Amino acid sequence: MNDHSIITQIRRRLKKHSLTEHIRGLWFSRKFTRHGILVITESRPFPRVINKGGELIAENCQFYAGVRFEIGEQGTLSIGNGTYINRNTLIICEEEVTIGRDCKISWDVMIMDSDLHPLNSKTVVNKPVHIHDKAWLGCGCIILKGVHIGEGSIVAAGSVVTKDVPPFTIYGGNPAKYITDVKSV
Repeated sequence: MNDHSIITQIRRRLKKHSLTEHIRGLWFSRKFTRHGILVITESRPFPRVINKGGELIAENCQFYAGVRFEIGEQGTLSIGNGTYINRNTLIICEEEVTIGRDCKISWDVMIMDSDLHPLNSKTVVNKPVHIHDKAWLGCGCIILKGVHIGEGSIVAAGSVVTKDVPPFTIYGGNPAKYITDVKSV
């Protein structure tokens, strides 16, 4: 890459996000194991990371005020390029949470790969959560352990997802159920 193309990329990025948002992202990135360019839109409350020893990996992403990541000792949270996570979203990762590229995660979403306490057994059960590329999660969704959200799928606002969502479908409700295919909308 030559100097001209790097300068062009920087100018393009600064048109989309302010220098202040980039500086906030740079400050926030020190909590990540590996990262690309992070942008923090809005500063109060500043996004938070509670990391008990796991890995937090993000490519070029945008995070809004109030986002919170909690990573356990053995946890790996990875977020793909172009994904944005909106206000007050909470992600709890005890084992593995993977969010693909260009995902849109709305306000007040909760994603958990664990129950965080034993249920009908003496041990806590963790199961990975995978949200594939270009998935949309509506406001107030809850994504529970072991769920795979397929590529290009949409989860309606307020849904509780307990089972896999196939690619290019729309699911909604509590528990979330099939509504229609994305192509038919």
